[in-house]
Amino acid sequence: MRTEKFEFPGHSGEMLAARLDAPDQPPRAYALFAHCFTCTKDIYAASRIARALTETGIAVLRFDFTGFGHSDGEFANTNFSSNVEDLVAAADHMRDALAAPHLIIGHSLGGAAVLAAAGKIDEVKAVVTIGAPAEPAHLAHMFQDSAEEIETAGQANVLLAGREFTIKKQFLDDIQEQSLTECLAKLGRALLVMHSPIDNTVGIENAAAIFAAAKHPKSFISLDDADHLVSRKDDAEYAATVLAAWASRYIPALVVSDRGSLTENVWDG
Repeated sequence: MRTEKFEFPGHSGEMLAARLDAPDQPPRAYALFAHCFTCTKDIYAASRIARALTETGIAVLRFDFTGFGHSDGEFANTNFSSNVEDLVAAADHMRDALAAPHLIIGHSLGGAAVLAAAGKIDEVKAVVTIGAPAEPAHLAHMFQDSAEEIETAGQANVLLAGREFTIKKQFLDDIQEQSLTECLAKLGRALLVMHSPIDNTVGIENAAAIFAAAKHPKSFISLDDADHLVSRKDDAEYAATVLAAWASRYIPALVVSDRGSLTENVWDG
């Protein structure tokens, strides 16, 4: 496996930090990974899933959303809509520099974001969510104790996952205005929903709602006793292995032509 680090402009023009994990041979396809809320591209589950996909010949681009990790920008000025725009910007960069993603994967709020972004990326053939909320508004409960301050002062500092984040009213307004129901009904791509039945951050009922709203082909995989972040090695490896096997059924292969360019070898099974 080879790794490349680079940057590309996000939704607001700020530079976003990205990492491409690729097989040693020319990739047969490309995937795009969206990290969870308050996480970064380097969370263990993301790195393990990327490695599993590269072992099947699929290159994976992971990046930090605006204001997270090594990316530029202020988190306080972002929201769910800007995350979706960052994902589309990442796909645009891949299309120009590598090849457009045929598979997009999202963890937690990143899962909701890939559901919203899929319809904006024509080349996407398959979508995977891991511990995703059925609606972005699910996040509102995380800010309940500061809701009044956010409403009256326009913002508040909130402790999340041991770190302090500035949450502005525009963030809460944005997640309340979003709906994934229509996105799921019109998804038009294969969908894999992965969720732990004991997830106490995003309850399993969210997986049921996503699955019910989507049309076939769709699949559900239980992550059994995994935590929300899929932080245990065994759980991450299980998720990675199953995801990689599932994805190979739906995404086309990219082959290198005699001229060195990538062309699509469409699966017709």
